[in-house]
Amino acid sequence: MASHDRGEIIVGLDIGTTKICAVVAEVLKDQVKVVGVGVHPSVGMRRGVVVNIESTVESIQKAVEAAERMAKCEITAVYVGIAGSHIKGFNSRGLLPIRHAEICQDDIDRVIEAASAVHIPTDQEVLHVLPQEFMVDDQDGIQYPLGMTGVRLEAEVHIVTGQVAAVQNIVKCCNRAGLDVCDVVLEPLASAEAVLTREEMELGIGLLDIGGGTSDLAIFTEGTIKHTHVLGLGGHNLTNDLSIGLRTPLKEAELLKEKYGSALAALIDKDQAIEVPSLGGRQPRRISQRVMGEILEPRVEEMFSLIKRELEESNFIGLINGGLVLTGGTCLLANMVDLAEQIFDLPVRLGYPRKVEGLTDLVATPQYATGLGLIFFGMKHEPVRKLKESESRLFGRLSNRMRDWFRRSF
Repeated sequence: MASHDRGEIIVGLDIGTTKICAVVAEVLKDQVKVVGVGVHPSVGMRRGVVVNIESTVESIQKAVEAAERMAKCEITAVYVGIAGSHIKGFNSRGLLPIRHAEICQDDIDRVIEAASAVHIPTDQEVLHVLPQEFMVDDQDGIQYPLGMTGVRLEAEVHIVTGQVAAVQNIVKCCNRAGLDVCDVVLEPLASAEAVLTREEMELGIGLLDIGGGTSDLAIFTEGTIKHTHVLGLGGHNLTNDLSIGLRTPLKEAELLKEKYGSALAALIDKDQAIEVPSLGGRQPRRISQRVMGEILEPRVEEMFSLIKRELEESNFIGLINGGLVLTGGTCLLANMVDLAEQIFDLPVRLGYPRKVEGLTDLVATPQYATGLGLIFFGMKHEPVRKLKESESRLFGRLSNRMRDWFRRSF
């Protein structure tokens, strides 16, 4: 993924609404050693979607250059995360007769392709086809049917699609920043690779990745993904609420949120005062810190309530026996776990990246979950080919990716 004289280098590029993060890791067998990190404010993105090509390209270049300096290598290719309200996820099923008595890899590939043969809008393209389970004749719950005997093979898969233009614009920005794109990966899938345990995925777990522009939900149970959902609200909405409510610039509101913010107003000492910068050169004002909590708590409660409604309407809330894991930079707001446990009535924990070495003092935080998860994704899924902005569809890479998925997952 980069010019380097040590081990294989894999680079994860998290292009978020508020920041762009490049994480460089040296991979030796199952060991991931972070050797470089570059972060730059994201200019040109809104709710996970590119709204200004040139500004986004410049932000990517600056983040990558910072990572290159730290890692002492040249970055040429990246795994890129994608989010946004244009992302859609749904389950599908395929069925076909088995050609021979024993199931071969070709049968598995064909039944997944049959499950993937669904109509999607012309402005959407397939990003992921993720096998959930297989059925051979009347036996269900099979993870990998290779070599089994039967006459009928069925597959259930989870399909993730994204808006063609949104995907192309992400790839275009990377290409214009001098980078090849190895793959475009749904951000909560990447984050799950970094913060969830295999035991949680088996028992049933919900991952809520709260970024700057979106809150991305992924549900896992029995070791496979069952449901995905993207909510177009995130940390930037909290900052914007503070900016309006306190009549202070956005930049100052972000700093105040990080330093004094809380998701539960009642836990803030009402006598504790803070200084708030004013607009237009006016003198700073002193206000009760609890006022910040009274602004932030309703918005966080709204976000959690909308996610809970999605869980209830999709009938998946009963499957997450392991509770909920919060990750992403916004989850570091004080008392987020406490409010989440009240809203969801489930055990909740913060998702910190696992299984990494090297610059752990920099990356061992939920803010880097997606960037590190993209590296873990890259370890498991070899790039099929480099993606270019001129390519209108990514679907041609799916059959090879599915074959690669099985080779590395079982």
